[in-house]
Amino acid sequence: MNEDAPATALRAQAIDQSFGDVDVLSGVSLSVARGEVAAVVGPNGSGKSTLLHILAGIAAPDGGSVAVPREAAGARSVGYLPQRPAFRDGFSARDTLGFYAQLLDGVDDDDVTATLDRVGLGDVADRSVGSLSGGMTRLLGLGEAVLGDPSVLLLDEPGSGLDPAMVERLFSVVGDLAADGTSVVVASHELPAVEAHADTVHVLDEGNFAASGSPAELLTETDTDSLSEAFLRIVRAQVGDSTVRAGVGSRRSAAETDDDDLEVEADE
Repeated sequence: MNEDAPATALRAQAIDQSFGDVDVLSGVSLSVARGEVAAVVGPNGSGKSTLLHILAGIAAPDGGSVAVPREAAGARSVGYLPQRPAFRDGFSARDTLGFYAQLLDGVDDDDVTATLDRVGLGDVADRSVGSLSGGMTRLLGLGEAVLGDPSVLLLDEPGSGLDPAMVERLFSVVGDLAADGTSVVVASHELPAVEAHADTVHVLDEGNFAASGSPAELLTETDTDSLSEAFLRIVRAQVGDSTVRAGVGSRRSAAETDDDDLEVEADE
């Protein structure tokens, strides 16, 4: 055993999940080291959001287990940012995080101020949530997720709908959090940002990881020049092809499956 190797902050083993007749995850295993940024990428409907829900403890898997050692955790062990964070318009950014702070042991107003500064919202702390831009709202969601210094941070499409500058800003904050020892699992379609900031990339397709490795390793294995090209090669698609997935091992054909069955949990 290498004593210099980073400790494991999260371990998921043999995760299975189905919705009705649609099998979404089949035997998925994932290990994330302390301070690692692990990206989960995959086609629409491949189960990325479902996997993050399970890792966050929001949903119980049909099979498998998730373990998060608590010895290094702060007020909570896992922080989670959903795809569409929503907050009440009548409160300021500071008031919003202050409310969440009351739900966590050992978190006070000083921690709220530090968190706002940490995610880049210190200058707009007293602005109404309703007046924040989409990117600022996403950063406020990130602040809520990191409040209490969780050892593991789970981010579901944090850059969705944001301009390139804000995507880069958000991923830079994620990199700073990881440098401070937070383990990050991020599901994202923002492949250039993933390539620049992730330590490990896991390509989820057809129920399990089709490939895993550092961005450089995936480029070498696929003989490509960018993660976007590598992704297309791994999921066996051409530029312009549809990569929407309807589950794996379905006991009904995709044509027979109601769209509503997939929209409940399958990620966008």
